[in-house]
Order: sequence, then C-alpha cells, then structure tokens
Amino acid sequence: MGELAKKAFREVPGGVELRVWVQPGAARSEIAGLHGEALKIRIAAPAQEGRANQALVEFLADLLGLPKSRVSILRGEKTREKVLLLRGLKAEELAGKLP
Repeated sequence: MGELAKKAFREVPGGVELRVWVQPGAARSEIAGLHGEALKIRIAAPAQEGRANQALVEFLADLLGLPKSRVSILRGEKTREKVLLLRGLKAEELAGKLP
C-alpha cells in the first residue's frame, strides 16, 4: 500500500485509529485500495442488522492477527465511512501487515 495508505491511519494512545470506507455485499471480503484518505474494504456480508460491521471487525482481526475484542468501531456504525480502533497495535506494525 505504501505511503498513501499511511494517510488512512494514525497512532493514538492505546492503539491505532484506522479510517475505512466499506462496500458491503461484495462478492468476497478484501482490501480494495484507497477511497480518498480511507482504506477501501469490500465486505461480503450485507449491510443489514449490523452484519457488515461484524464481518468488517472479523475480517480485520483475521487479517491483522488480532483478537476480535481488540478491533472496535469508534464512529460510523450506520455509514460506509468508519473509524476503527485497533487496540494494542502500533502504526508501523499496521503498515507492515497491510497488503
């Protein structure tokens, strides 16, 4: 992802805040580059009854090797633009784990 992806996250006390733009109902869950200054993530789950949010948390936890309890949505639960908190992670660790 390089330098551009670094605009999508910042280190905060206790972890890293990650800005994402989510496309629910995709054929498969995957990182699809950038959308402005947010990481674009396609999620296979539909945007119904919080299923896409839950799938997003599970996808990022699996991708980053974190327990699901350390990935939470801070803002944007009902929108495509979200800010997540990845607790216990440093910015350089996140940069190294993103494809």
